[in-house]
Amino acid sequence: MLDIASLINLLAQPQKIVITTHHKPDGDAMGSSLGLYNYLIQQGHHVKVITPTDYPEFLSWMPGNEEVMIYTSHTEQAANLIADAQIIFCLDFNALGRINEMGELVRSSKAFKIMIDHHLEPEDFDDYRNWNINACAAAQLVYDFIVNVLHNKALINADVATCLYTGIMTDSASFRLPNTTSAVHRAVADLIDAGAVNWRIHELVYNSASENRLRFLGHCLTNCLEVLPEFNTAIIAVNKYDLDKYDVNTGDTEGIVNYALSISSIHLAAFIVERSDKVKLSLRSKGDFPANDICKKYFSGGGHRNAAGGHSTDSLQSVINQFKLILPEYKKLLIQ
Repeated sequence: MLDIASLINLLAQPQKIVITTHHKPDGDAMGSSLGLYNYLIQQGHHVKVITPTDYPEFLSWMPGNEEVMIYTSHTEQAANLIADAQIIFCLDFNALGRINEMGELVRSSKAFKIMIDHHLEPEDFDDYRNWNINACAAAQLVYDFIVNVLHNKALINADVATCLYTGIMTDSASFRLPNTTSAVHRAVADLIDAGAVNWRIHELVYNSASENRLRFLGHCLTNCLEVLPEFNTAIIAVNKYDLDKYDVNTGDTEGIVNYALSISSIHLAAFIVERSDKVKLSLRSKGDFPANDICKKYFSGGGHRNAAGGHSTDSLQSVINQFKLILPEYKKLLIQ
């Protein structure tokens, strides 16, 4: 493992660096990656952000986005960059399976691997780890890495601040989750002082939906929402036909689960969607209910206590039925 002094010495000279994050990156994944990118290029490092898959269009405005390489579109070039890298930053994920085919490329690379993450039970593949499960976002930990590990707060310029603010804002549900501590607000204040325009970032992320996306949301709430009052649980289930009918693109389903959770009596919400190769689940919960426990035990996933995900190769209806059958096990927690 690298100690802090060795890491600082390593970064004191220009390095060939790859930054990567989990598949289907969200606001925190891209915000933390591009925030770190914009920090590192100021010091003369040769940096490339490589994502395993595409990501939502509403995140494409962030500074440095034009330099992002999508692995599935540039497989050979990306593989060469990973093989040649001297340092690989792994952001917002803790297991190499989360970056799909890139995982084994990163594992076999001779580069130093630095994990910056806030998920439970990290896999032991890294040489240095800035990891804290109590952090509200990986972007918060990138801020901490720059300010408290590398002691380079002066290099948080407007581009760095804008990206990190985006990551913290999106992963904290606009600063609403319990792990949005006073330390988070102090970091966010620093980012605003450094040039992050908070109201503009909110507009670009949350008020940029397509008409199709809005009509799809209406369909989900009108036709796909099922409330189970005996378990204080709500489910929104969507099939492949609906995805095609509303021309659903990457990112269009993001956040829909939160509408189910917004019902006053609901403690657990599930968004279950049928994709071409598997059925995916996104769970959100209130209070102390362990959404991640359900995903880990039954749906080959995991995540945070109040925000978790999983998947299954069973049919959509089978997954819905399985989810409902699990709920009695958690009834005491759900009806508190």
